[in-house]
Amino acid sequence: MKKGKIGVQMMMLKDKVEEIGVYETMKNIHDLGYRAVEVSQIPMTAENVAELKRASQDFEIEIAALSAPVEPMMPGMPGETLTSDFDKIVQDCKTLNCTFLRIGMLPLTVMGDKDKIMEFIAKAEGMAERLSEHGIELYYHTHHIEFQKYNGEYLLDLIKNNTEKLGFELDVHWIQRAGENPVEIIKQYAGRISLLHLKDYRIGKLDINEDDLKDMAAFFGKFTNLIEFAEVGEGNMDMPAVIDAGLASGAQYFLVEQDDTYGRDPFDCLETSAENLRKLGYADWFHATEKI
Repeated sequence: MKKGKIGVQMMMLKDKVEEIGVYETMKNIHDLGYRAVEVSQIPMTAENVAELKRASQDFEIEIAALSAPVEPMMPGMPGETLTSDFDKIVQDCKTLNCTFLRIGMLPLTVMGDKDKIMEFIAKAEGMAERLSEHGIELYYHTHHIEFQKYNGEYLLDLIKNNTEKLGFELDVHWIQRAGENPVEIIKQYAGRISLLHLKDYRIGKLDINEDDLKDMAAFFGKFTNLIEFAEVGEGNMDMPAVIDAGLASGAQYFLVEQDDTYGRDPFDCLETSAENLRKLGYADWFHATEKI
C-alpha cells in the first residue's frame, strides 16, 4: 500500500536548538518516532549543518527539506537568500542529501501589490529553474494571504498559473483559516505538491472577565480571535481526508507543525500529534527509513 512519511517542521523547535543544540534536538525527534524533518528558522552555520548531518546519520532521520527566501523578507533583514547565497544553499542541500528547498512565505515588501507579486513570482520561477539543474526542487509555502483575490483570481492560482517548475507546500491550517476546504485545494494542486504541512485548527477557550463585559470592543476582540494552532488530532480538521488527498495528489512528506504551543513544551505537542496520528492508522508512516 502506498504511504508517505510523517516528519517535523523544525521551526517549532528553534528555541530547543538554541537551548540544547541541533544534535540533542534531533535525538528527541527520533525518540518520538519521527524519521524526517524540515529545517526552518535554524541558522545554517557550518556547525549546525555538520550536526544535522551527523544526527541524520546516527538517528536515521531524513532531511526532507531546507528553507531559504529568494531575497530578504524586508530590506536589511539578516539571513541567507537564494539571490546572495545560491551556491552555499545548494551545497548545504547536497551535504544533507536533501532535494527539496522551500520558500517560507511571500516577502513582506510585496504583499498587497500585484505588480510586485508578479515580479516575485518570476524570480521564484527563475530560481526553481536554476535549482533544478542541481537536482533540487523549489517549493512555495502557503499561508492565508494567498487567498486574496486579484481581479477575481486567488493569488495562489496566480502563482500556479505563472509557473511550471515551482512547487507548492500547502499548509492545511492556513487554507482553512482562509475559508477554503483544504482537501479540495490539495486536489486542485495535484502534481504540484510533494510537501504538506499537517497543522490542526482549534477554537480556543473564550476567557472573559467582568471588565470585558463592560467594554464590548474588548469582548469582541477576544471573541473574534479564538483561532488556535492545535496539535494534530486535537482540532476540528478531518486529518484522514487531508492525508488521503495529499497522498493521492503526490505529497511525499507530511510535516507536523504548530506555530504556537501556548506554553506547552513543543516536544510534548509533537508527542501528542504523533500519538494521534498513530491512532488514526498512520503508525507505519513514522518508521520507514528508505529514501522516498
